[in-house]
Amino acid sequence: MKKVATKAEINKSVTLYWLRHSYATHLLESGTDLRYIQELLGHKSSKTTEIYTHVTDKNLQKIKSPFDDL
Repeated sequence: MKKVATKAEINKSVTLYWLRHSYATHLLESGTDLRYIQELLGHKSSKTTEIYTHVTDKNLQKIKSPFDDL
């Protein structure tokens, strides 16, 4: 895993746990429904999947406020 991380220019410790979180977050960012992510990760509970996914600034900035048009 270290060799792949180095090749991808990831400069922090990479673990399987970190990769699962990253995978889940990227799926969520690309618009994949949380229920599908839950299935892909093999979680019985969507609450567990919510722990694996993270809200990113990238997606927060895309959200348009309804007050912007006023």
